[in-house]
Amino acid sequence: MNQAIQAILSRRSIRRFTDQEVGEEEIKLLLECACAAPSAANSRPWHFVVVTDRGLLDRMGEAHPYGKMLFEAPLAIVVCADPTKSDYAARYWEEDCSAAMENILIAATSLGLGSVWLGVKHSPEREVAMRAILSVPDHVAIMGIAAIGWPGESKEPHRGIDDGVVHRNRW
Repeated sequence: MNQAIQAILSRRSIRRFTDQEVGEEEIKLLLECACAAPSAANSRPWHFVVVTDRGLLDRMGEAHPYGKMLFEAPLAIVVCADPTKSDYAARYWEEDCSAAMENILIAATSLGLGSVWLGVKHSPEREVAMRAILSVPDHVAIMGIAAIGWPGESKEPHRGIDDGVVHRNRW
């Protein structure tokens, strides 16, 4: 099977991690893949906060109601955007940052890492908390958090197409 297809189908939300650190080489590759995401008019509104400090990861885990895996994860990449960068950034930053996040998750799988996407954007309480913990400027939006580490659990790859979701030519 094609390696890219295999990585996409194998990507699963991993919420348990070993205590092994993620190396700088892997972090650099994850960020490079994030920056390779498509972006409206190449506006590239994204910013990434790389968090490896155990105290900050624990504070993030306390602040996010679904973020308990951050207590184990040795790495989090917080995907943010500057919507003031351009008109395109203002209109399409969520799509651009979602593509960057997905690239991070697929790249993590390709590197043998586990990851899970924690939503932030559509919860004002979470965004306020993460902004305070990470000193994110007020004009920068926070899309979400990728909790990343060496997997402490495994899951079967995705298989098949969901029933009733494919429509050809018309709904």
